[in-house]
Amino acid sequence: MGTGRKARGYRVERDVLDEQRLEELAQRMDYSDTHPSLTKQLKESFRCTVPRLKRSVVGCLPVLYWLPRYSIWDYGMPDLISGISVGIMHLPQGMAYALLASLPPVFGLYTSLYPALVYFFFGTSRHISIGTFAVLSIMVGSVTERLAPDRNFLVMLNGTNLTEVNITARDSYRVQVAAATTVLGGLIQVVLGLVKFGFVGTYLSEPLVRAYTTAAAAHAVVAVIAQLFGLSTTRFSGPLSLVYTLVEVCSKLPQTHLPTLAVSGVSMVFLIAAKEINSAISARLPVPIPVELIMIVAATVISSYTHLNGNYTISVVGEIPSGLAAPRLPDASLFKEVMGDAFALAIVGYAISISLGKTFALKHGYKVDSNQELVALGLSNAVGGFFQCYAVCSSMSRSLIQESTGGKTQMAGMASAVIVLVTVLKLGPLFQELPKAVLAAIVFVNLKGMFKQYYDIITLWRSSKVDLVVWLVTWVSTLLFNLDMGLGASITFAVLTVIFRTQLPKYSVLGHVPGTELYLDMETHREVREVPGITIFHSSATVYFANADLYLEALKGKSGLDISKMIIYKRRQEAKQRRRDKRAERRARREAKRQKHALRAAEQKTGVFSVEEAAGHWKEPGGGDGDREESLGDDQRGWCGRENGTVFVMPTTPRTPDDQCSWEYLKGSKDPDCATLGAMSELQDGDTTTLGSSSEDTLSRELDKVSLGSLGKWTWDIHSIILDLSTANFIDTVAIKTMRNIFHDFGEIDVTVYMAGCQMSVVEQLELGGFFSESITKGRLFATVHDAVLHCLGHQGTSMPSYEYSLEMQCSTKL
Repeated sequence: MGTGRKARGYRVERDVLDEQRLEELAQRMDYSDTHPSLTKQLKESFRCTVPRLKRSVVGCLPVLYWLPRYSIWDYGMPDLISGISVGIMHLPQGMAYALLASLPPVFGLYTSLYPALVYFFFGTSRHISIGTFAVLSIMVGSVTERLAPDRNFLVMLNGTNLTEVNITARDSYRVQVAAATTVLGGLIQVVLGLVKFGFVGTYLSEPLVRAYTTAAAAHAVVAVIAQLFGLSTTRFSGPLSLVYTLVEVCSKLPQTHLPTLAVSGVSMVFLIAAKEINSAISARLPVPIPVELIMIVAATVISSYTHLNGNYTISVVGEIPSGLAAPRLPDASLFKEVMGDAFALAIVGYAISISLGKTFALKHGYKVDSNQELVALGLSNAVGGFFQCYAVCSSMSRSLIQESTGGKTQMAGMASAVIVLVTVLKLGPLFQELPKAVLAAIVFVNLKGMFKQYYDIITLWRSSKVDLVVWLVTWVSTLLFNLDMGLGASITFAVLTVIFRTQLPKYSVLGHVPGTELYLDMETHREVREVPGITIFHSSATVYFANADLYLEALKGKSGLDISKMIIYKRRQEAKQRRRDKRAERRARREAKRQKHALRAAEQKTGVFSVEEAAGHWKEPGGGDGDREESLGDDQRGWCGRENGTVFVMPTTPRTPDDQCSWEYLKGSKDPDCATLGAMSELQDGDTTTLGSSSEDTLSRELDKVSLGSLGKWTWDIHSIILDLSTANFIDTVAIKTMRNIFHDFGEIDVTVYMAGCQMSVVEQLELGGFFSESITKGRLFATVHDAVLHCLGHQGTSMPSYEYSLEMQCSTKL
């Protein structure tokens, strides 16, 4: 089997490689070094050497790899300029996004400081900016509002029945909730990174992430819209919270605070105009204009001199403590209440960060370690949570600024952290008079980029309807079910689309490309030619429990063999054969008795004994015509049950003294329960038989073959089926059972089944699943489809000359 074969006119220049041949070749070669035993692998994995220890330490602390090679002359100035630009952006965004998290603005500055310092040591991306982000801020705000609503902190005013919210107590508890959620989310990320679970981000496809961030932007708009109109509203949580909040805002629009609305309008107009100008002249500027910082400084100065809070009751940021807060342990009792939210924060934050990190790494030619990024982000959150920070990830806008202003390494993140540190230590109190409406306007304008993602609907409509459905389902579920439940529903639906697509793959029959070893779909490629007598079946997806039955049905349809109906017919014929054999056995016993009596009678007679007398037990010539007919009728009734297709001869007249008589034959028809009489002259060649011969079984088999042939293709049309499993990366027990049934069922109708292109992991799973046996050996597995075709042609060339043609001859004939 392992040697080269040659069908008539088909040259084979190499060996036909099946699985047995490959194992034989492997045994001749020494693979002890390339394939060590499991014990040796375990010993090697636990072996401690200096190079391995160095790689482990550098892998855990990437800063030890790039910092000793850092060139101040080459990277120092670009990183400094980039860090200052990003640090200036951190200030307004940190305070503004803290409003989305329902926290005091100073905690947004803390969140822009500590995580960036931690990421400097553990991160592998050189261009992403770690800190506050609108989506995660909204997710944290949903947790804090749910566990610390305003109604839980109402206090009675002195001497009155009126109540007001204890803002100090409320904000303090919300900080604890946000810190506990952040620490738990960070620990989840660290654990996932240590167990090499960085691929979890791949389950969040780009359409899903973009739709999710787009819906989160809608949540952010609804969250800050009350600040823009100067309204005091209740922030709902849970399913339909967005709808409830929007309804309440609309109901309170008549109560709009006009001075606050004026400040918001002016701020938004200024920001939009300045950003457009900044974009128009950005190519001529070495550093983008810090529009948000200019807006904050100008609004703070105007508010301080005009006393907007006192004269017009415009809400301002309030007290911002200077200095750094001491680290605190999170409240562990809150972990069980925020477990689901922490997991959602961990997954979403990592997905956003790794997508941005890989984008910049591909652009600038370096590598980002997915698992190390998960650990770095987790440590940034866990450590930051001890300093009252809330969940962080990379920011799209700041990362783009860091990359476009020339940032080269993580040193730019360290420079931006220094800018935030100086602000927290010395400049924080200067922003106490900053109107909250300005921060709300900054959030609203910065969400413009996310609003542009609605164009994805048009793009996906043209490119992929399935991705469009994922986008729409993610967007709708996130809007209606809130951010945490919406993420779970979106991931579930996205995974289901993958299952559906693998459950309903494209099935095709492959044909040969003349002059090559290629086999392509015959329906889509005109140049391919069918291999005579061989059906090559291909599936675009792996075979597993969800599509195993569909795979079998598609194979039946593509091969043209109604295998189920043919096997049922065969079973029926076999059952009929067994019943006929039993009846024949009983008749044989009765016939033996008759012959015994006939022999005894013959011993008493004179004359010549004939086998016809022993077989027919006919009446003597002395009887009349009526007696002869009566005797013939008895004999016919005794032979009526003989098997279909059997021919017997019998005398129609008594023997004459010269042993002459006339004969008739009894031949079975298609109905095994009836027979016809005919003259001797009607017998064709091969029809004549004698008692005790084996032609009864021969004629019965011929009848079965003709009947099976009338049901569909038969052995004279297809003799081999090749299953192309090159797309299968695994196979489960259900699929193994289906494959075993395919080999067995088609084998019953003399069609041989082979497998081609199986990966080694699939072969191992077939072995563990008990697929191979004496009837199904590894000789049925081939390295490629071409090897299987060569084997089929060479194997059938000896027993079926009609298939002993070359592919070149067949192709030239069809052309």
